[in-house]
Amino acid sequence: MNALEIKNLTKSFDGFQLDHLNLALPSGCIMGLIGENGAGKSTTIRLILDILHRDSGTVTILGKDNQENIHLLKEEIGVVMDEVGIPECLTAHQVGNVMKHTFQNWDCAEYNRLLGKLSLPEGKPFKDFSRGMKMKLGIAIAMSHRAKLLILDEATSGLDPVVRDEVLEMLSDFTRDENHSILISSHIVSDLEKLCDYIAFLHRGKLLLCEEKDLLLAQYGIVHCTAEQLDRLDPSAVAYQRRSPYGVQAIVRRSCVPPEVSVSPISIEELFIFMVKEAQ
Repeated sequence: MNALEIKNLTKSFDGFQLDHLNLALPSGCIMGLIGENGAGKSTTIRLILDILHRDSGTVTILGKDNQENIHLLKEEIGVVMDEVGIPECLTAHQVGNVMKHTFQNWDCAEYNRLLGKLSLPEGKPFKDFSRGMKMKLGIAIAMSHRAKLLILDEATSGLDPVVRDEVLEMLSDFTRDENHSILISSHIVSDLEKLCDYIAFLHRGKLLLCEEKDLLLAQYGIVHCTAEQLDRLDPSAVAYQRRSPYGVQAIVRRSCVPPEVSVSPISIEELFIFMVKEAQ
C-alpha cells in the first residue's frame, strides 16, 4: 500500500496555481519535495493535511481520503512545520503532559528517550529554545505517538550541520520499519539526496519530475564539451544543456551516450537547477 497518493490535485490562488499534481509515496520510503520559494511545496503539504481546501483532485493517506478522515488520521501522521507551534511558556516536560491527552497512542517513554537523545532540557521554557532546539522538540513530538507517516515542511532549515545530521539519522532510523514513511520538503537539497528514496521536483506549481533517487543518479550524468562535440551526440541523449562562450555543459542520458564520451556524476541539486532553467 502507498502511504500517500495524490491524484490531479489542484489549488488556485491569485497569481499561483498548483496544477494537477500527481504523486505516490510507497510505504516504508522517504520522498523529498524540492522546489524554489513559491514552487508550491508548503501549499501541497497544507492540502495533504486539509489545512487548505483543494479545488479538485484527491489525497489518500494510508488508504483513507484526507478530507473524510482527517480526525482519525491525526493519530497516524506526525507533522513538523517550519515553525513549531508550541506555547512559549511551556517546558518540554509540560509539552509531554499536554500531548498525552492529545494523542491516544502517546508514548511517554519514547518521548523522554528522544528528549535525552536530542539533548533537550525538560525544564527550560520553549521561548528560550534556539531554533534548532525548537525543531528537535517538534520532531520528538511527531515521533512519539506511533505515527506511520511523518510530514516535514522545511524542518531542517536553519539548523547547524551537526544538528541536521542528528535529525537525518533519526528520520532514516524511523523508516527501517516498513510501515513508516516520510514526506519532507527542504531547500537543503544535499540533505534530501542523502536521506530520500524518491525525489519530486516542483516548479511554479507544476511537477517537473518524480522518480527514485538512485535511478535518477544512475540515469543522468554531466558532459563538459564544445558545442561541436555536443552536436555530434544523438539528440535523444541530451536532456538539458547550457551553452556559453567557453563551452557547453549538458545533462545527458547515460544509456544514449557512446562509451568514448566522458560522463561525470550528477547531483540531485545540479539536476534540479538544470530542469528549472529549462522550464523557464
